[in-house]
Amino acid sequence: MFKFFKRMKTVVSSELNAMLDKAEDPVKMLDQFMRDMGEDIREVEAAVAKQIANEKMLKRKANDALALVEKRQTQAEQAVEAGNDDLAKRALKDKKDHENTAAVLNESWERAKKDAETLRDKLDEMKKEYQQMQLKKDSLKARAESAKTRTKMNRTMSTIGNDESKQGFERMEEKVMRYEAEAETSEDLSQASRTLDDEFDDLNNNNDVDDELAALKEKMRKE
Repeated sequence: MFKFFKRMKTVVSSELNAMLDKAEDPVKMLDQFMRDMGEDIREVEAAVAKQIANEKMLKRKANDALALVEKRQTQAEQAVEAGNDDLAKRALKDKKDHENTAAVLNESWERAKKDAETLRDKLDEMKKEYQQMQLKKDSLKARAESAKTRTKMNRTMSTIGNDESKQGFERMEEKVMRYEAEAETSEDLSQASRTLDDEFDDLNNNNDVDDELAALKEKMRKE
């Protein structure tokens, strides 16, 4: 499991390039990598917890065996004092058996303790690497998002000023010019449709204004 985690760490960069080549979403894949790494850590944590529990069990059994060794030694001494050599021999024999058991259990405990320490060290290393990969993932995600944004902007900008856009603007310009020409034409037609009566009415209106202006000047002169 630990080897798998180490291998996963070393291939992330190359995997990112491969994903880009395959048009896969690197952000989603990086998240998946981190989930896989997190699962590896949880499995190692469970193994460490199990190993520590086994270590404690062996230590407790070894201590129990040593306690029986001391107990049988005391009982053998009591039997000797009581003049019961047979009982003393049996106590010493059982003491020997518990000494052997304690030795085996203590050896197993020391091995289990060493294994637990090794697993704890590996777990600590994995967690540190996971934190480093988390930071790297965040950086890669930011770079990927930035690249996607730049690509989108470049594609958008490439459509500005291209032939299709220019043709569209030219069509709109022609349409506006056509509207303006139609407006000017309608004004000319409106002017041309004026009758002689309309022109004489304008002339009479202008004469009325001229007469009123002359009268005003005469009045001001007299005053």
